[in-house]
Amino acid sequence: MIKLRLKRFGKKREPSYRIIAINNLARRDGRPLEELGFYNPRTDEVRLDVPGIVKRLQQGAQPTETVRSILVKANVFEQVSATTAS
Repeated sequence: MIKLRLKRFGKKREPSYRIIAINNLARRDGRPLEELGFYNPRTDEVRLDVPGIVKRLQQGAQPTETVRSILVKANVFEQVSATTAS
């Protein structure tokens, strides 16, 4: 199963995360299938590849709880439902 989850990078005590699509059995910082965005919790900066995320969600990828909350704030799920209804 494909998951949308966070991959940690950055210095000690200054984490940043990439939002990635990865096999659910792979380790957290393993090789991703695709990088779909960026999240910095210290500054609340979020950059998303919305078309890529929508494509992965339509293919059945499951986001983790943290990624789901980031996507809800960015209204990505509304775009997923709009493209499936069309």
